[in-house]
Amino acid sequence: MELKQVIVIRKDLDLGKGKLAAQVAHAAVSAAENSSFKKEWIREMQKKTVLKCNTLEELMQIYESAKKEGLPVALIRDAGLTQIPEGTITCIGIGPAPSERIDKITGKLKLL
Repeated sequence: MELKQVIVIRKDLDLGKGKLAAQVAHAAVSAAENSSFKKEWIREMQKKTVLKCNTLEELMQIYESAKKEGLPVALIRDAGLTQIPEGTITCIGIGPAPSERIDKITGKLKLL
């Protein structure tokens, strides 16, 4: 069974590179903390992919689909200390979980 993690980030926010990296890191750590596959995934080199969606609405649909499928998922809200207002939803982390389960939800999204 192949495990992976997927981070989905909103492209409509136009985040700077550093801010984007920080948000992706928050999502990766937060989602992994909720996964029963965490230890195995870490031993397997922590495969992850960063994908993009266009809007908050699209991101929330993906988030709800992941929750409905019982996948470990984390919704990331910014603290508002730099580029965007406090509470802005920036991205989600899904997994680590079996790749085929995540792909059912994120398989049509494009790489960031």
